[in-house]
Amino acid sequence: MTTVEGELLPQPDAEDIRLEKVLNALGDPVRLHLFRAFATDEQCDCDGARLGLGHLHKSTLSHHMRVLREAGVTSTRAVGRNRHVALRRADLDARFPGLVDALLAAGGEGGGAADTGADGEAGAGAGGAG
Repeated sequence: MTTVEGELLPQPDAEDIRLEKVLNALGDPVRLHLFRAFATDEQCDCDGARLGLGHLHKSTLSHHMRVLREAGVTSTRAVGRNRHVALRRADLDARFPGLVDALLAAGGEGGGAADTGADGEAGAGAGGAG
């Protein structure tokens, strides 16, 4: 596993991750798309185009990343102006056995993120998502 050095942005401790927050975060098609993208990589940068979300404004993508992190779904490391995101799979599997596998197995039944527009909420800034 490749470890990215840098400051770990605030996130809940594993034992404080709550199912309703995780499900609420993943109830948005863009965040569910991000969840699936992060499940395929150990660490992912926050480039919208590489994540298949190049049509979203940086601040909107940043907002979605922040919601996932604050719900405990992902962890984000700040390295300079860049952000590196990882799915907290081990923590999620320990708290909610089978949830990640069930969500990944469900596939894209909820529609594609490419058709989803901005949700109108401000993001964390132009320096990167987080």
